[in-house]
Amino acid sequence: MAYYYNEMYDADGSVRPHYRRYAEWLDTTSPERIARKRAEGDLAFRRVGITFAVYGEEAGKERLIPFDIIPRIIPAAEWSDMAAGLRQRVKALNAFLHDIYHDQEILEAGHIPAEQVLNNGQYRPEMKGVEVPGQIYAHIAGVDVVRAGAGEFYVLEDNLRVPSGVSYMIEDRKMMMRLFPELFARHKVAPVQHYPDLLLDNLRAVAPVGVSDPTCVVLTPGAYNSAYFEHTFLAQQMGVELVEGRDLFVKDGTVYMRTTQGPKRVDVIYRRVDDDFLDPEAFRPDSMIGVPGLLRACKAGRVTLANAIGTGVADDKSIYPYVPEMIRFYLGEEPILNNVPTYMCRKPGDLDYVLAHLPELVVKEVHGAGGYGMLVGPAATRDEIEHFRKLLKARPEGYIAQPTLALSNCPTFVERGIAPRHLDLRPFVLSGNGIQMVPGGLTRVALREGSLVVNSSQGGGTKDTWVLED
Repeated sequence: MAYYYNEMYDADGSVRPHYRRYAEWLDTTSPERIARKRAEGDLAFRRVGITFAVYGEEAGKERLIPFDIIPRIIPAAEWSDMAAGLRQRVKALNAFLHDIYHDQEILEAGHIPAEQVLNNGQYRPEMKGVEVPGQIYAHIAGVDVVRAGAGEFYVLEDNLRVPSGVSYMIEDRKMMMRLFPELFARHKVAPVQHYPDLLLDNLRAVAPVGVSDPTCVVLTPGAYNSAYFEHTFLAQQMGVELVEGRDLFVKDGTVYMRTTQGPKRVDVIYRRVDDDFLDPEAFRPDSMIGVPGLLRACKAGRVTLANAIGTGVADDKSIYPYVPEMIRFYLGEEPILNNVPTYMCRKPGDLDYVLAHLPELVVKEVHGAGGYGMLVGPAATRDEIEHFRKLLKARPEGYIAQPTLALSNCPTFVERGIAPRHLDLRPFVLSGNGIQMVPGGLTRVALREGSLVVNSSQGGGTKDTWVLED
């Protein structure tokens, strides 16, 4: 039977030191009170409208993301090491993005095959030579981290396009404080509620040259987007306008917002719209949610887009294996956080190995996201494995494979009581005013027994993440 590191209990069943106060509280709190509070939490989440839409289900159907009241607790020293690794990684990724759109030194040096980058569907040649403020491309990064053992952290993926989930991190904390205020009197938990202020500071810091009091907006694809709750939440918390493409227009290389008082210049756009749909003039001409001329305004240095166009190439799963090399190349440092060993199916030797070991591996589509387009070998049926075997043979360059990590687990409330469930952590790393983050992030938990897929679209839930200050 595989051993999984449990966040709360040692291998001998004793409670880990940083969970002791919480465990005492849990032991002395009646199951009736906990059941009552869990129901209260569900009701409150419904009232606030903290839901997400699931693509492929009945149109407009929205689900509540299940919230678990047993927090994931991280000691201060452990968080300090992880945060140093996250800062290092995001710094290197931004250096890589600047390089591939300018001098391409890492490609010239042969550390990454040029065709892997330049022929990648997420590489935007339109951005070549375009200067962006502070040479920052990924202003908001959601880095998915998992633990395999004590102090053994691995980055599963870097989300640099339009990473989501931060609103759940904030709402989960608000909910825990409301339901169980006494827990926060017992523990010194680092705050996360100031994330919107930090985000706004970082957005304002990357305004175009010469703009001292920038107007920032959040650009949403609209109410039918699965993360629309988050778009409205962040705009409201930052005190900025939430806009759709039709609310903006470009004139003389400058972006304006339509207001009741007339046009108002926009300087920084926190966009939650994918590259393809951002500007029908430059990308998909059939996009109804973009702003014609937006790329021109970027090139003219009249508006900053966060994240910049073309950042997706750095979080593509076919580029992921090279991030440790980026850290060495640009920073001259050894990576603090581990990468998961990765087989690139475009390499004949790797493909042969993957085809021979499919039942043991996780196979991912290089452009896939949200837990879609992947095979978890140990949990797959024979038919699913054979289906992926055909896909791999037909288009090997479209896939990578990784060993199945023994993801850590944490006690979680499920139908039959408290049971261990696997989890990951998505800290949100902000670049602009230096590199900053709030302590912790969004902990996602796989609610199905034995499942390693934590995505909300695949039935995952969330937990509050506590970084202890003592």
